[in-house]
Amino acid sequence: MLTGKTKLLGVIGHPIGHTLSPRMHNAAFAADGADYAYVAMDVTPGRLPAAVEGISALGFVGFNVTMPHKEAMLPLVDELDEAARLAGAVNTVVVGEGGKLRGLNTDGSGFVEACAEAGVSLLGRRVLILGAGGAASAIAVAVLEEGVSRLCLVNRTIEKAERLRERLSGFVDGTKVLVRSLDEIGEAAAESEVLINATYLGMKEGDPFPFPAASVTTEKVVCDAVYCAGRETALILHAREDGACTVSGGRMLLYQGVQAQRVWTGREPNVGVMSDALA
Repeated sequence: MLTGKTKLLGVIGHPIGHTLSPRMHNAAFAADGADYAYVAMDVTPGRLPAAVEGISALGFVGFNVTMPHKEAMLPLVDELDEAARLAGAVNTVVVGEGGKLRGLNTDGSGFVEACAEAGVSLLGRRVLILGAGGAASAIAVAVLEEGVSRLCLVNRTIEKAERLRERLSGFVDGTKVLVRSLDEIGEAAAESEVLINATYLGMKEGDPFPFPAASVTTEKVVCDAVYCAGRETALILHAREDGACTVSGGRMLLYQGVQAQRVWTGREPNVGVMSDALA
């Protein structure tokens, strides 16, 4: 039951109706008797600064940030952790004393934890990321930290992928980071062992397939940052049918949420309950 002592958390994005985060977090809080409540808030891009100021003023202890606000949050926080700075994107905010905002990014580390759950090691692998936005940037940082042998970035706007490569240049430490145009995605996918979709594609039924279907084979690891309530994305379904190892967006959602909850509450989250809520 909500009281005047309940600690408030939430997620801001646009659109936000599809989000499963409130179900996941609130199920864990209820199971453990933790006095927290997590809500979804639809915030249009033009209202983001006002919304962030209001969330702080209302006494929230933290919140998540989802599309399309992850990059726009950077100038709105007082502090950035290293992962968020390198990625150029914020997905988790901690509200401290006096309303001071600390921006974090748990997307990349959540992705790595989801890979580990699936028995996927990234060490020495050739990785392709489709996309160059907030989620793609965070995953790029995380896979480089895991020691991939090569990272290929493919994006509709090649200039945005080039900017991401530049941000990563001081962090790579010998790992090759390549940029390919969308026209070259078939060749890039054929050369890669791990394929990661970090675009919007797959969020809506009827979306184009992120990768050429012929590139999804039994030898590949296929990962999707997109998740859909009540169903798997077409990419994950197709990959499983073809015998590929898969990491779904739902598992990435779970583990980025687990890490965010650790930071907000100082407690170890109830991962089993969170996972059941998503299922």
